[in-house]
Amino acid sequence: MSTGSFDFASLLPAGLPAPAAKWTGAPRYNFTGGNNDADQVPVDGLIAAAEAVLRREGRTLANYGLKSGPQGYRPLREFLARKLKHDAGISCTFDDVLIVSGSLQALDLINGVLLARGDTVIIEQDTYQGALTRLNRLGVKAVGIPLDQDGMRMEALAAALADLKRRNVRPKYIYTIPTVQNPTGTVMPEHRRSELLRLSQDYGVPIFEDDCYADLVWGGRRPPALYAMSKTGGVIHIGSFSKSIAPALRVGFILAGWQILSRTLALKTDAGSGALEQMVLAEFCAPHFEAHVPKLRRGLRAKLETLMAALNEQFGTAAEFDDPKGGIFLWVKLPDQVDTLKLYQSALAAGVAINPGPEWSTNAGHGKSRMRLCFASPTKDEISRGIAVLAEVCRKEFGVPARIANVQQHASS
Repeated sequence: MSTGSFDFASLLPAGLPAPAAKWTGAPRYNFTGGNNDADQVPVDGLIAAAEAVLRREGRTLANYGLKSGPQGYRPLREFLARKLKHDAGISCTFDDVLIVSGSLQALDLINGVLLARGDTVIIEQDTYQGALTRLNRLGVKAVGIPLDQDGMRMEALAAALADLKRRNVRPKYIYTIPTVQNPTGTVMPEHRRSELLRLSQDYGVPIFEDDCYADLVWGGRRPPALYAMSKTGGVIHIGSFSKSIAPALRVGFILAGWQILSRTLALKTDAGSGALEQMVLAEFCAPHFEAHVPKLRRGLRAKLETLMAALNEQFGTAAEFDDPKGGIFLWVKLPDQVDTLKLYQSALAAGVAINPGPEWSTNAGHGKSRMRLCFASPTKDEISRGIAVLAEVCRKEFGVPARIANVQQHASS
């Protein structure tokens, strides 16, 4: 019997992404990813919910779809319909909701329904890396629209739509994260949402609304969803329990008219998203969600305050950022000479993981000196210590900041 390894290289099709690096453990100070606060996961409530729902309905696990059909566990969809009405102003029924395996699967399914190689979409200039990598793999052109403190700039969107129309290019959708934008943390006000909907209708381009951070607006008050404000049905809405309950549960949803849902269901060939997760979430969320999320937001806000204080102490004016309106990320601008792709490598070697800006922007030059920091997962002490290490690495690599912890660094140091 041969002891050699079979070589699959000659069998791999062209166009695959680069191979993944083998996981070697988490960095000591991890400011990456969409991980949440481990202390805020409602473990006891989830345990009680799991026991209750399994004792009552556990035998339905013998059926694909839990006897609720291919769109997902009906009690969870009913909870979402009530929640979306209360929180986002959306009038819908459980039949308008499709449960999916996190918002990433929602992205894949909607892209599968609407996009073909060579298509064009409009997207915020600074945006979710997962959306950008998927468009790149599909061979779809992403036209980035700059943002300000109120989200996507409408005059820039109008100019882009007019330019594309002159070139006989009709974008397949406008992708936006209007409520707690990733990575900037902005919230688009209602008047700007109205303008976005008007442009969408004028140019015949639907809106793809990613609302997965909307539960984390500080104070809990958010504008109505674009889906709620639309009078034409030209909005597809997705959301997730990853940020409000736990990311590892991998439960998200798509809200759309049947014209889209019917096509999406035809592509969702996984025989249903995780059933146990859906059952436990429905059991837990119906009585406890409204009390759980404000506590989560308070904990996250306290960690953000720690992060902003650490950046001010360690970087001073070299780190520029706006106080986000909610969420788990801070989008930080460093001086122009800093290349965060290089900083990422040096910082990781020192035990600090950051998200370099170019990976979160349609404009690599714009993102070059920016970085995204997730403050939800590390403890307050880890935040303070990690930013101190990051500042020291940045100073050694780029001479930024000139001061560390408000102590002037001498040339001989």
